[in-house]
Amino acid sequence: MAIRSLAPPDLTVAAAREPVAERSRIWRKFVRNPAGIAGALALLVIVGAAVAAPYVAPHEPARQSLIRRFTPPIWAKGGHPAHLLGTDQVGRDTLSRMIHGARLSLIVGVSAVVVSLVVGVTLGLLSGYIGGRLDVVLMTIVDVTLSFPQLLLALAFVAALGPSMVTIIVVLGLTGWERYTRVVRAEVLALREKDFVEAARAMGVTSTRIVMRHVLPNTFSSIIVMSTLQVAQAILQEAALSFLGVGSGSAYPTWGQMIALGRDFVSVAWWLPTFPGLAILVTVLAINLVGDRLRDALDPRVT
Repeated sequence: MAIRSLAPPDLTVAAAREPVAERSRIWRKFVRNPAGIAGALALLVIVGAAVAAPYVAPHEPARQSLIRRFTPPIWAKGGHPAHLLGTDQVGRDTLSRMIHGARLSLIVGVSAVVVSLVVGVTLGLLSGYIGGRLDVVLMTIVDVTLSFPQLLLALAFVAALGPSMVTIIVVLGLTGWERYTRVVRAEVLALREKDFVEAARAMGVTSTRIVMRHVLPNTFSSIIVMSTLQVAQAILQEAALSFLGVGSGSAYPTWGQMIALGRDFVSVAWWLPTFPGLAILVTVLAINLVGDRLRDALDPRVT
């Protein structure tokens, strides 16, 4: 004989529809904001070009042609249709190098944020839920780490370990976890006293299961918004390190490296540092627009 649910049918259906209604509310709030949509579309184009770089770029980024050196953009006098954004001092196509540079910048930005997220969220959960002496120690480490300039700390580590993409990712990831720890700890301190957590403890649920099933999911909105904004910051930091000559050390260009190479020729080839700088500006602006509007959409207090 089948056992029927004791819950009223209306309550069961309503509980099942709650997550769908919440996602629908978040989506409606996000699409009502033109700035968020514009940022999302720009970001979609940039990510799409980066993913399909070998197929989208019109030339090989390292291919040189001294005959075409310092060719201006196509709309300027002396421009060539084969090089829409001109060429550099050895004839490499600027547009192709920017497209491949987008791939490296996004890889470094996203990967560094993943490292920061894993370390910071883990320590924030431990600090907020366990508390006591562990909380004091972790928060002291966070305060000490935040007292160092992040870019100078990253510069010192990269200079000591040698430039490479893996080094950049690890260094930027391990110098950006403190913000996640602080935010997650603050939310866990508030959540661990809630009725649903107390009820789970009374039922004999283990601390690990409480944290993973009840506490952590309630911090996702803050983590998502922070991660979005941290990607933009990581891209800026990678560009700064590349500009200073301690970047990824890859055979492919980065936007910061292109700006550094073009600054010596800005009087005769203004496009060399200008277009990579605009690429950084547009990418970071698009990410910030999406992050800000996503924060508003996830906040139930904002109508």
